[in-house]
Amino acid sequence: MTEPDGPASVLAMLAADEASRGLGIELLEAGTGVATLRMTVTSAMVNGHGIAHGGYLFLFADSAFACACNSHGPVTVAAGGDIDFVAPAREGDILIATARERVRFGRSGLCDVTVSRGDEVIAEFRGRSRTLR
Repeated sequence: MTEPDGPASVLAMLAADEASRGLGIELLEAGTGVATLRMTVTSAMVNGHGIAHGGYLFLFADSAFACACNSHGPVTVAAGGDIDFVAPAREGDILIATARERVRFGRSGLCDVTVSRGDEVIAEFRGRSRTLR
């Protein structure tokens, strides 16, 4: 895979992100207020019901959220986040997280992330961001 293009702030943040790298999360593309990431569900991510643990799906969506809201340059962190699980993911599934910043106001913002497997929605995430001074 070639290195993705994207804002320098996003590329630098991901380069230092051991959690995302450790899970094999890849940045496919990033732009101002948007990002697309890919992750394959591994056996280590599957819970006792044979489906992807929700915490891994949250982390994946949160990583896409971080890329979108940090694309403007200043360090921006999560003030909160919510996720709705729509369908189960299983070992071997290739997931795509598509983040789109909805609005920025002052130092705050809202960003929506859709996690999908092909055309099927797996989860919907909404993150609330706060830019640090």
